[in-house]
Amino acid sequence: MAANILIVEDEESILELIAINLHQSGFNPMRALNAEYADKLIQEAIPDLIILDWMLPGMNGIEFAKRLRSNSSTKKIPIIMLTAKSDEENKIVGLESGADDYLTKPFSPRELVARIKAVLRRKSPELIDDPIKISSLHLDPSTHRVESNGATIKIGPTEFKLLHFFMKNPDRVFSRNHILDKVWGNQSEIDDRTVDVHIKRLRDVLTNNGHDKLVQTVRGMGYRFSENQEN
Repeated sequence: MAANILIVEDEESILELIAINLHQSGFNPMRALNAEYADKLIQEAIPDLIILDWMLPGMNGIEFAKRLRSNSSTKKIPIIMLTAKSDEENKIVGLESGADDYLTKPFSPRELVARIKAVLRRKSPELIDDPIKISSLHLDPSTHRVESNGATIKIGPTEFKLLHFFMKNPDRVFSRNHILDKVWGNQSEIDDRTVDVHIKRLRDVLTNNGHDKLVQTVRGMGYRFSENQEN
């Protein structure tokens, strides 16, 4: 599916301009005029990225960014800060509050979209990368869809990330720890045996769709994704 982008902006004309351009660029825009309503939306569904205006009524963007970064369930959401404050000191304040990027008003919609893609490419590459095809298996990161011989495969979000990682790196052997780092990131509470659980789920999904030998165990080393059957 398309990346969900939450826009938190109190000027409705700017909010709608951003939303229209995001929709035209293939994103799914969510709208909030203040931090309080944005917080409600986030509790309902975690967005893939937040566009956050600094000068909001009530809780401002800096305070809201700090709040998001202090919460374990929202601390990893990418944030692009929007502001009319262009001096270096304010940019530093914005970035130190937890923003991943900083854009000064007025800005062009094209530049904003380019920055969104750049941040997502760093933080969530599965939402940006080009489609991949191996054998009759086709994965499209932008639509979050996997197909086999033209038929859609139902797959969970973690298994999708795992499959995407494997398909980008075919024929290479990866240890559990390496997979954990690349797919789950810096989540210290996740045990490396979690990889085994999701590998099994991914194998079950692929086996049910005629691909029972793509995910291979390499004894004493880890896992490999390959069309070739090697020892």
